[in-house]
Amino acid sequence: MPAPIPLTGIAHIGIRVHDLERSVRFYELLGFTKTAGPIGPEPVAILDHPSGIEINLVLNAPSAAAPNILMDVAEKHPGITHIALLCPDIMAAKASLEAVGIAISGGPIQFTPMAKGIFVRDPDRNVIELHQRG
Repeated sequence: MPAPIPLTGIAHIGIRVHDLERSVRFYELLGFTKTAGPIGPEPVAILDHPSGIEINLVLNAPSAAAPNILMDVAEKHPGITHIALLCPDIMAAKASLEAVGIAISGGPIQFTPMAKGIFVRDPDRNVIELHQRG
């Protein structure tokens, strides 16, 4: 077997969206700031978080009302179902999100004695997990 490719982290997460301003407003609630874009042939808007996480909003979803094919249909398709962002206090995050009208779509769930999470959907029904360790 060949040697594994050395990786040092995740460069960014690409998320397909329909409406840039609506998506930016949602991700700003999670602490992201739009730093560039839309740029490129797709086009893409870049959002950065003080933690070093970068999200690329790919602006080519044709419909705001389409189901999330990976999560909302009975037939299971391969693909990335969600991203999990580390959060030091998911209950405080839950209260903050609910205070601005964002519904919690799942949880809180105790995954292990040392890990729990809550789930939300962005405006395009992409799943975001806020994951607390410890």
